[in-house]
Amino acid sequence: MPTEGALVASVARGCKAISESGGATVNSFRLGATRGPVFHTTGYRENLKLFKFIQNNLPLFQSIASATSHHLILTEAISRIVGRYQFVRFAFNTQDAMGMNMVTIATEKVARYIEEKTGAVCLSISGNYCVDKKPSWQNFIRGRGFEVWAEVLLPKYSLRETLKTTAKQLYNIWLSKCMIGSAVSGSIGYNAQYANIIAALYLATGQDAAHVTEGSLGITTAEAQGDDLYISIYLPDLMVGTVGGGTGLATQKEALMILKVDGGNGGANSQKFAEIIGAAVLAGEISLLASLAEGTLARAHKTLGRGMEK
Repeated sequence: MPTEGALVASVARGCKAISESGGATVNSFRLGATRGPVFHTTGYRENLKLFKFIQNNLPLFQSIASATSHHLILTEAISRIVGRYQFVRFAFNTQDAMGMNMVTIATEKVARYIEEKTGAVCLSISGNYCVDKKPSWQNFIRGRGFEVWAEVLLPKYSLRETLKTTAKQLYNIWLSKCMIGSAVSGSIGYNAQYANIIAALYLATGQDAAHVTEGSLGITTAEAQGDDLYISIYLPDLMVGTVGGGTGLATQKEALMILKVDGGNGGANSQKFAEIIGAAVLAGEISLLASLAEGTLARAHKTLGRGMEK
């Protein structure tokens, strides 16, 4: 994030506006990491038997998965039949780890057991039904990792003095850009710049940067309430962790320590971190939409991104 001068200034301004408004309300829900193997059968009858076997044996699969790690719990198994194929999506609570390595190992063990008991063949431990590191409507609708919500009511004073705009102007920009523009272009993400903020925080804290593609999903909403403006963000697919992988690197660990979410804490740290990201994303949306409303986006990038005179 420090390498993007305009982004730092933009999020900082959004944070100031949120602080002036009494702070943001943030909430989250843990959905878990997923892995989606694909099985092949002789046809519909065998596929139906496989489907029933998977739906009726979740407790057994949970036992097999837990034996691979004491830090994860299998929470769900759903299936979809297509021809001779069956795509299964396993979801896991991985506590404070992002957990993809853990869930891959656990899923492989479960898949081998399913093969042994049903005769179905697991063609691939990942059949894209996860859906991992790709934007998809499945992850938008069902969610993945964490779902995060953040909202704030921006008063007239903050809109005028800090954001240099009005509720009506900002609302009109949101409507034309995030809603109509996204619909016209066929975008999955109905937002202004979620990926910018998520990418910066992922790099700074040792997350798997490829999951930014999933973080780009989401909807920003805005409502003018007289001279004030209600604005919110919704992230349906935020994959984060505070232990494992790059979170142990010195600089990245320090960043997590500054946020007071480093290390393991029974899942509490990763959830708090997800909510911090949600608040930062909200700040970024507010500032960018305000910049577009006041017509200063290009000038800000010249000054902060290229070091040119105002």
